[in-house]
Amino acid sequence: MALMDVLLGPFIEFGFMKRALAGSFALAAAAGPLGVFLVLRRMSLMGDAMAHAILPGVAVGFLTAGLSLSAMALGGMITGLVVALLAGLVARLTPQREDASFAAFYLVSLGLGVLLVSLRGSNMDLIHVLFGTVLGLDDASLLLVTSSTTVTLIILALVFRPLVLECMDPIFLRTQGGRGSVVHMLFLFMLVITLVAGFQVLGTLMVVGIMMLPAASARFWVYSVGRQMLVAAVLGMVSAYLGLLFSYYYNVPASPAIILAAGGFYFLSITLGPQGGLLRAYSQWRARRRRMASLLEHD
Repeated sequence: MALMDVLLGPFIEFGFMKRALAGSFALAAAAGPLGVFLVLRRMSLMGDAMAHAILPGVAVGFLTAGLSLSAMALGGMITGLVVALLAGLVARLTPQREDASFAAFYLVSLGLGVLLVSLRGSNMDLIHVLFGTVLGLDDASLLLVTSSTTVTLIILALVFRPLVLECMDPIFLRTQGGRGSVVHMLFLFMLVITLVAGFQVLGTLMVVGIMMLPAASARFWVYSVGRQMLVAAVLGMVSAYLGLLFSYYYNVPASPAIILAAGGFYFLSITLGPQGGLLRAYSQWRARRRRMASLLEHD
């Protein structure tokens, strides 16, 4: 079998593989850059919390309209935004930190969502909600993912500078008349709509992986925020491609395969990345030792 047939054959021959690849690429294009900002804000686990926060809304949509994509997406968006607002409100009105309030709301949301899905659906319905159906994407699901990605990237382009400033120095942004709260809410909105679109692809449990793993990996390759966003998106797309290919040839679930591919890139980045990777740190340590030895010899 020719190499090109192995690498491209499944996506040329089967329509469901094409839709899976297109949906995964669209999701990675938005999720990776958002993950970079979560890393910058030291809120990496917030993506996981928000992914679980949309579950009750998805479950309510499922209970009221069955496997209706529009109903589940609308329910997930509403509950995601409500949880984000409530967690932020608790953090501002009480001594509790925002990460702790998000953790509390996410645990309650996860339990409530699983309970609601279990009331009417089967175990298979619950698995589809939690782990996604990337190989079963239809045209409506693909349109939802591409539309949310388009909206997210447009908003990111418009608020890129204040968003970076809000991550780096929120106090300075407020003193310069910048609307830090507005920027923060726009960021949460982008996060929610990306997660809502992504649950159809990778599920509420897996979607955060395509957001955080490429973003964490990009940190080891490039320094600037803009380049990290680009590298994160590309790594997410390559992970999706490799995961789908592995899933096809070895008959394993596609969503975990995609996340494991992204995890492989993360460990590779930790080892080989020029921006603080282990080999780079080791070479710098060796250079310092040689300099110290040279100084001691001269003394």
